[in-house]
Amino acid sequence: MRPRDRATGGGVTRVVGRVIGKQPIGTAFVTPYVVFLAAVFAYPLGFAVYMSFHDYFFAAPGAIVDRPWVGFANYATVLSDPAVRRSFANVGIFLLINVPLTVVLSLLLAWSLNAAIRWRGFFRVSYYVPYVTASVAVVGVWLFLFNSDGLVNSVLGPLAPDPSWLVNSKLAMPTVAIYVTWKQLGFFILLYLAALQNVSKDLYEAASMDGAGRWKSFRNVTVPGVRPATTLVVLLATVTGANLFTEPYLLTGGGGPDGASASPVLIMYQRGIEQGNPDVGSAIGVLLVIGVLILALVQRRLLDRES
Repeated sequence: MRPRDRATGGGVTRVVGRVIGKQPIGTAFVTPYVVFLAAVFAYPLGFAVYMSFHDYFFAAPGAIVDRPWVGFANYATVLSDPAVRRSFANVGIFLLINVPLTVVLSLLLAWSLNAAIRWRGFFRVSYYVPYVTASVAVVGVWLFLFNSDGLVNSVLGPLAPDPSWLVNSKLAMPTVAIYVTWKQLGFFILLYLAALQNVSKDLYEAASMDGAGRWKSFRNVTVPGVRPATTLVVLLATVTGANLFTEPYLLTGGGGPDGASASPVLIMYQRGIEQGNPDVGSAIGVLLVIGVLILALVQRRLLDRES
C-alpha cells in the first residue's frame, strides 16, 4: 500500500473512531434511541420552526405550491390573539397548582409506602393504576363525580359551587390540575420510592439517637436525601404540564367555559388542524418550547442553589 493510501485509511479510521467512541458496543446500543429522538423530536421541531416563518398551508400530496417567507408575522398574529395569551395564563395557573401538589403528595406518599406497613404492595399498585389507565376511562369517572348533579355536589349540598366545577370559569382549570395530579401521582411516587432506597439508614439511626422524631427525620434526612429526585420530579411535572391537551379537551369540552381551561397545545391544535393554519399553530408551539426551556432552566438553577 502506498503512503498516501495508508494516510487516507488512517484518517478514515480516526474519523470512524471519533464517531463510535471508545466503547463501540455502548454506541451501538445508544444509536437506535438517538435515531428515535431525531425522527420524533428533532425533525418535527425543526420543521415547526420552518413553518412558523412561512405562509404555510396544507396542500395535496405532490402539489408544488409557493409558501413565501413571512418573517415574524405569524408570531405577531399569535401574540396579538387574546385566546393564545389566555391559554398561556391558564397553563401558568395549572403549573402553580399541579407542580407543588405533585412534589408534596408524591414525596409524602412514597415516604409512607416505604415504611413497613400492612398491605404495602396493594397500596403501591393502587396509586399506580390511574397512571396506566386510559384517560378516556378515567375522565368518565371524573365527569360523573364533578358534573352539576354529580356525587361531589351531592355530598357538598348547599356548599357546592354554582356554576359547577367544570363549567365554572374560575374552577375549571384548578379542577383539571387536581385531576392531572391525581392521575400522574403513581409515576412520581415510583421515582421517590427509588430515591428513598439510596438514603442511608445510618442517617435515620443517627437522627433517632439525637432525639429526632419521624417528622424531624423526614424534614432533616429524607427531604435532603431525595433532593436530586425532587429536581427531576419538578422538571418532569413542568414539562408534562406545559404540554397539557387531553385533559381539558375531554373534561371541559375543548377548553371551556369560554377558554378558561384552554392550554397552548389545545389552541395550537385548534388553530393548526381544525382551522387549517399550521403556520400559526407552529408559532404557538415554538413559543411554548422556548417558554418551557426558560422555566426549566430557572427551576434547575433555583433548586441547585438551594442544594
